[in-house]
Amino acid sequence: MRLLIIGSLQGQIGAASRIVMQRGAKVMQAETIERGLEVLRGGQGADLVMIDVRLDLDQLFAALKAERIHTPVVAAGIETDSRAAVAAIKAGAKEYIPLPPDAELIAAVLEAAVADNDTLLFQDPAMERVMQMAKRVAASQASVLVTGESGTGKELVARFLHRNSGRKDKAFVAVNCAAIPGELLESELFGHERGAFTGAVARRIGKFEEASGGTLLLDEISEMDLKLQAKLLRAIQEREIVRIGSNTPVKIDVRIIGTSNRTMEEVVKSGQFREDLYHRLNVVKLVLPPLRERPRDIELLSAHFARTCAQDNGVTVRPITAGALAALKTYPWPGNVRELENTIHRAVLLATGDEIDADAVAIGAPATAAGAAGTGGLVGRTVADVERDLIIDTLKHTLGNRTHAARILGISIRTLRNKLNVYVDQGVSVPAAGAGETA
Repeated sequence: MRLLIIGSLQGQIGAASRIVMQRGAKVMQAETIERGLEVLRGGQGADLVMIDVRLDLDQLFAALKAERIHTPVVAAGIETDSRAAVAAIKAGAKEYIPLPPDAELIAAVLEAAVADNDTLLFQDPAMERVMQMAKRVAASQASVLVTGESGTGKELVARFLHRNSGRKDKAFVAVNCAAIPGELLESELFGHERGAFTGAVARRIGKFEEASGGTLLLDEISEMDLKLQAKLLRAIQEREIVRIGSNTPVKIDVRIIGTSNRTMEEVVKSGQFREDLYHRLNVVKLVLPPLRERPRDIELLSAHFARTCAQDNGVTVRPITAGALAALKTYPWPGNVRELENTIHRAVLLATGDEIDADAVAIGAPATAAGAAGTGGLVGRTVADVERDLIIDTLKHTLGNRTHAARILGISIRTLRNKLNVYVDQGVSVPAAGAGETA
């Protein structure tokens, strides 16, 4: 966990630093927003920014947006300043921490900032076999390709590989290749010099350099543009990159882990992914089984999510009834573990008794109703209207998680965002983006 503190925190910076370092975080400090931005651009990276509420938060968030720096921010200020707290949240801060800092509160914020990044729970033999192989190859320098349906835990496995490697004390840097437009992904990966293009207000170190000595996760690598694939292949082969706007090569030392929810052999065969790059990445391949093929994990994960979601929402932890568990085990889970978590989260909030029963779980209720009605409810409606309702209902089901919704719908994240933009222009109410995602 890397924490960047911007400002003096009203003289409480020493106390805040000691608390977070005791929790295992690495702390950097910058007196001004501009200096903080230099740290973020300079390749040191941060998993969380804590800013003094007296500074210009609008300036910080505008700069982060303009330079496409996606780092969560929390604000801190004197305990009695409620107006500052409200203003900070409205500006874009994830949380407000009152000063002087409280150890347990800061611990909770740090946990929330990296929620689920390290939780990998399993007991089913199908997953056990995959993880045994992961343990054997973790200490090597080999590139690893992790494939599996959306929501099966590919990033968690990538983090497991990093934590169990000789690079564990260095950075783990993740880039979602599907979420960043192709023309911007090159800058994200390789960095750029000041003035290299419109909006390049300063030199920015790319993810390859930020991950120096550590691990670089290229999430959904199969969605990368072919032209950029060629540059990636050269970077892996030569172990050097060139920033946009520069002619000077920079040596790199990173371990590459790629993930995809597609069958890579088919993507290569279709011409959408370079065969030579595929072989470079596919030194070791880990194929994660879908949740429907891990029945023993459904009970384990359901109990875990019931407990953590209850704690997060300040409600009593309740057991899941046998009837609800039977329904959970028979559902096919097209969204896998991520969909199970969302389902249990909703059940925790809807349950009214001392247990979480089948009514609270309510798996597949929309589909069952549609099946009973046949096509009668669709006659007279346009395809566009039905598609819009399906997309919005799916977003509600995923609690606003656009990446998850796109996978369930079988469309790309870009297609989903384009459709949502059209709906917004039409005045349709669209569910807010889930935590950590852009609208």
